[in-house]
Amino acid sequence: MLRDVVFLDRDGVINEDSPDYIRSWDEFRFIPGSTEAIRCLTEHGFAVILITNQSAVNRGMITRQTLEHMHTMMRLAVEAAGGRITDIFFCPHRPDEGCGCRKPAPGLIRKAQAIYGIDPATACMVGDSAKDIECARNAGCARSILVRTGNGRASEKILEHKNIRPDHIVANLYEAAVLICGCEKKRSGRSAETPDPSCCFRTTA
Repeated sequence: MLRDVVFLDRDGVINEDSPDYIRSWDEFRFIPGSTEAIRCLTEHGFAVILITNQSAVNRGMITRQTLEHMHTMMRLAVEAAGGRITDIFFCPHRPDEGCGCRKPAPGLIRKAQAIYGIDPATACMVGDSAKDIECARNAGCARSILVRTGNGRASEKILEHKNIRPDHIVANLYEAAVLICGCEKKRSGRSAETPDPSCCFRTTA
């Protein structure tokens, strides 16, 4: 059972987003401070789990193998910086396919919950889109944090129009990590062990 879980979106939070999708590792660019942010979370005992829509797969723009390779390289880079990504759950579906795992639906968090025994009411979601914040709400996460990288600034207006408020709005993932770690330190100072990742609609280790 995992406690102290932080769910992260990928594009626009960890790496630079693109309207043409990120199609290869050569196009993958870490947002400054994002690997340090994951290291901060790791060092404070948080399990970091990625929850990401990757419709480029079912759009035929990339293969699952290419996505797996990007995630493997990303994890290695995060580990080299001292952090750890416990697991990666992704939705390959297009919006028109009506799946239950594409954010803002809570399917990916539900999968993580079933495998790791996570109580969403103790977890935090960090994202740059309205879908991320809505997903956090739909899954019953304790907190949601909107970052202003990626689509964050545009998402503020979308959320305001929908009368949905994230718990916090910060500049980037590093500021989110500092906020999360600071709150946890004040709350308990407790660290949690994280198990090795396995697979199920996830990027394998």
